Amino acid sequence: MKRVRLRFAGREVEFVDREAAIKWIGELAERGTGLVRVVYGPEGCGKSALFKQAVEVLRDHGYEVSYISPLSRADEDRLILTEGLRKLFVDLGSVFVGDAARLIDTAVKLLYDAVRRRLTGRIALLADDVFQAVGLDKAELLVKGFLNMIEYPPVDYEKIVVIVASSEGVTRGRVGRHRWAFLHIMWNMPREGFEKLYEEIPGPKPPFEDVWKWTGGNPKALETLWELNWDVDRYVDNVIKSRELMKMAAELSSAETEILTQSLDDPDVLLKRYREAKGLVQRLIENNLIIEIWKRDQDWVDVPPPERDPELGIGKYFAWQTPMHREVVKRVLEETKT
Repeated sequence: MKRVRLRFAGREVEFVDREAAIKWIGELAERGTGLVRVVYGPEGCGKSALFKQAVEVLRDHGYEVSYISPLSRADEDRLILTEGLRKLFVDLGSVFVGDAARLIDTAVKLLYDAVRRRLTGRIALLADDVFQAVGLDKAELLVKGFLNMIEYPPVDYEKIVVIVASSEGVTRGRVGRHRWAFLHIMWNMPREGFEKLYEEIPGPKPPFEDVWKWTGGNPKALETLWELNWDVDRYVDNVIKSRELMKMAAELSSAETEILTQSLDDPDVLLKRYREAKGLVQRLIENNLIIEIWKRDQDWVDVPPPERDPELGIGKYFAWQTPMHREVVKRVLEETKT
């Protein structure tokens, strides 16, 4: 199978690791998806990179694939098509605008047209961060629309795969309460694969052990640190400012502040004291600071994190998205004390 090359830290690198995730995609390709598969995971954990590699996996299984990423900065990454769909796209004179709904509509129509024209009986839609693009209030309707694509299509396909990725956890409860989707979780990269990515970064860099303790295997955090010349303090300050976390901290009750302080050492305190911490947990999820974790032995796209790792801020039920996110909150709490 071809490994895609991705832009990372100012150069092109080959997609590395994620063997379990690639196997998972292959298994879905073999049987198709009867429900929409929704993949949640920390911001920057590599979902977009996996989806681009998934295009190759599905292609090898005879699928025509539409990959859409409405929030992508690069136009060429907003709509990626396999060969048959690219030719069809040109032949039909199709155009799409910046609107996410129009982009989704274009991708789906191309898949249907591929079946009508007998290019293939196997079609796949990979939708990356579409909840944020259409608005979180429309997430449920979007998933229902994707389910209708599976259950009530206007064409007679052989097999279909529909996978959606999201870096935010707010909609998980909304989507999960319906029988429209199957929820999966994806974590940051395992240590060995992450070290291979670290080695790809040119120029002087801190020791790998330090970078691992800062990022916890998050590839976007790694790339951002490289862009900031490995200035962790600047990274932390940027997160605090961009997410207006000082305001969030100012709105917390004394009990919530106490729980948040305890969660720096043990994120599972957020579950142990959930009755008092419900609003706090919601704020932390909305700001992409923590992620809720479920059983390690099922529904994982790739290798799950360890059951507990205090050094990386990982608990059994909750985890900081990266150790630097925990440092962000620690810094905010220190500032609000003064």
